[in-house]
Amino acid sequence: MSFDGMFTHSMTHELKDTLTQGKINKIQQPSDYEVLLTIRKQGQNHKLLLSAHPDFARAQLSQVDYPMPDTPPNFCMVLRKYLKGALVIAVDQYENDRVIRLELLRTDEIGDQQKLTLVVEMMGRHSNIILVGHQGQILDVIKRVPLYQNRYRTLLPGASYQLPPYQNKANPFKIGSDWQPTSQQNLSRQVLQQELMGLGRESADEIIFRAQSNPDKALGQIIQEFCQAFDQPQPCLTGTDKKLEFTAFPYLSLTGDKETYASLGQLLDVYYARHTERQQVQEIGQQIDQVTQRELKHQRKKQKNLRKDLEKSQKADHYQLLGELLTSNLYQLQGNQASVDLPNYYDDNRLVHIPLKAELSPAENAQAYYQKYNKLTKSRSHIQEQLAKSQEEIDYLESIQAQIEWSNPKELELVREELKEEGYIKDRKKKTHKRIKPLKPRQFTSPSGYTIKVGRNNKQNDQLTMRQANKNHYWFHVKDVPGSHVILETDQASDDDILEAASIAAHYSKSRHSNNVPVDYTQVKDVKKPNGAKPGFVNYFNQKTVFVKPAQIANKE
Repeated sequence: MSFDGMFTHSMTHELKDTLTQGKINKIQQPSDYEVLLTIRKQGQNHKLLLSAHPDFARAQLSQVDYPMPDTPPNFCMVLRKYLKGALVIAVDQYENDRVIRLELLRTDEIGDQQKLTLVVEMMGRHSNIILVGHQGQILDVIKRVPLYQNRYRTLLPGASYQLPPYQNKANPFKIGSDWQPTSQQNLSRQVLQQELMGLGRESADEIIFRAQSNPDKALGQIIQEFCQAFDQPQPCLTGTDKKLEFTAFPYLSLTGDKETYASLGQLLDVYYARHTERQQVQEIGQQIDQVTQRELKHQRKKQKNLRKDLEKSQKADHYQLLGELLTSNLYQLQGNQASVDLPNYYDDNRLVHIPLKAELSPAENAQAYYQKYNKLTKSRSHIQEQLAKSQEEIDYLESIQAQIEWSNPKELELVREELKEEGYIKDRKKKTHKRIKPLKPRQFTSPSGYTIKVGRNNKQNDQLTMRQANKNHYWFHVKDVPGSHVILETDQASDDDILEAASIAAHYSKSRHSNNVPVDYTQVKDVKKPNGAKPGFVNYFNQKTVFVKPAQIANKE
């Protein structure tokens, strides 16, 4: 969800409880949008991350180690000048808006105490971090905004600080049980967001869900109960394959796997780590997908042309027949003929019309047809060989595409390296190229306690099957579609063991979203890799087939 006013309410209480009466002893700026304050209280250090990122603005306690630039930015130096050693005396939220204020007490150079305020405004692309002096003047701001960019207020050093424009909306934490929206429209997300301050999309949807589930309860009472839950948060991460949502407590309207955390800060650390990982997967996966799509388009076009050539080569037998008929009837032919009709003794002596070149003798015309026959026969063999190679390329590229769906960033990096080695991606930094540390195969346990290993990519599939696996152990692969090689490390597998390994193989395949997947299995000794074959490609024999539902496995590695 977004860091809305409701979530800000809970976060403000967490920061207040943890940081009040703490002393700022370290100030860093990891990026153009972020500030990291280390605040010491009762012998413990707490890292407070403040972010004005247009997409990820937030304030939170964090345990993440952030990389720092070699030279601190100017805003960081200003904060160090004013805030080093300052005491946190209060943390509050402006109404129910996405604004958190840290009230600070510093001692200046001559020993006088001054109150300062560090304001964090978490408002999308307008997010900002502002240091305000004791007389209300701006000392500095992480993103400077002159008057011509914002007519309502100027965010520059020396200007008087003004809060963001007041929204003429009700604070949901202050409404009564008889509250009703002034709008006459049906209850909707838009209506609630227009009338209640700090209500994000997910929070509005949650109120509507609760209202629809309790039609006899007053809307104002439902909102009051909803707000009360933010005073006793149960930090929750709700996830599906496509989306992650963080909330101060489990939202009834959100579906997916739910995980709870000890604090809001810990929740956000996990959320942004996974969100960053998903972004990396998307970016690297997109690059790999572009390469494979381009190559697949080329190979499919090549196959189309080869099939046309193969169709033409089917005339080879016809040209052989014409050559034979001319040769067997040379004694009847005369020179300078443009064509001749001869009986086909392979087809009840039906006449066959044979075009001739008048400038050639009958024997030379027969030889010309034999030459066409030989040429097309050779080309047919070559075309079939090229079609087989092209199909191998297509199978390989489709296996790469299938891997994108279940791979994490490290695995995708290895896939990208594989494509570089195979010549699909040009490595422009060969001299400075850093070798990526290989990953171990995925590992699971069968019902009988045997280890199940799963290759993460084509190269690891080869290593796992052809080099590492015991020849008497069992090998699994989804039938006729791209997927990982799976090894069940036993030669005495029970039916349950086989079904478990097969369902894992189905999960790590292109058929992972199907309900009934055919999976072949055989012993490793019956799996062979042809010479010169692409990574991951093998032939196998003496297999059996089981039909399974893909295993439900969360990709959190």
